[in-house]
Amino acid sequence: MRTVDRVGYIIGGLLFLSGLVHLVVLLITGSTWLGPLSMRKPMTFGLSFGLTVGAAVWATSFLRIKHGLRTFLLAVLYAASIVEVGLITMQAWRGHPSHFNFETPFDSTISMTLAGGGFVLIAVTIGFTVAAFRTVQTRTMQLALRFGFAALLVALAVGAVMIATGVTAVRSGDPQLAYATAGALKPAHAVPMHAILIMPGLAWLLGFTRWPEQTQVLLMRIAAVGYGLLIAGTIVYFAL
Repeated sequence: MRTVDRVGYIIGGLLFLSGLVHLVVLLITGSTWLGPLSMRKPMTFGLSFGLTVGAAVWATSFLRIKHGLRTFLLAVLYAASIVEVGLITMQAWRGHPSHFNFETPFDSTISMTLAGGGFVLIAVTIGFTVAAFRTVQTRTMQLALRFGFAALLVALAVGAVMIATGVTAVRSGDPQLAYATAGALKPAHAVPMHAILIMPGLAWLLGFTRWPEQTQVLLMRIAAVGYGLLIAGTIVYFAL
């Protein structure tokens, strides 16, 4: 295991642990799970980013990509993930909304930094998605990685729409609409995000079977169609 991989698993583990800590805080304090000031936000972002960083490290190890480029992209992913979770956590403990908050110059800086971090994550994911469309070790894993990174890109695109819509609503003087819109799109953002863990994981498990590659590819295609329909259905239901 390379150093960049070890660092990634450590960072992913710490982010996930941060999410678990905030889950405990919610349970112990009996605080609200709703609204922009809830400790639910650092919990969900910690858990989600922890899983995503760990999955990205593992999944990209199967890509045929130059070591230096992979290291650079992962380093940017690590930095952006730490900043995103760190700022959201800080704002939660300060009792201030982390997103769509322009009440003070400091809060505005936090909100715009979080928005910028989202676009950095999109750029990194595009780099990995392009690499996934080159030849990978097996046809099964190749399909899984292509679907997983493409789905992650969809999730980040939905996140960008959430940010853009929310910022527009706040600038027009309706912050409640911003939080309502972002809340409605959360499922459409969450469902495709973790395909990068689920699909390569399925391909990896299929590799332990004695089924011929043709059968494994067929099963992976069925899984991709099913997951794709789930993503499409979630987006249509919650976004339209």
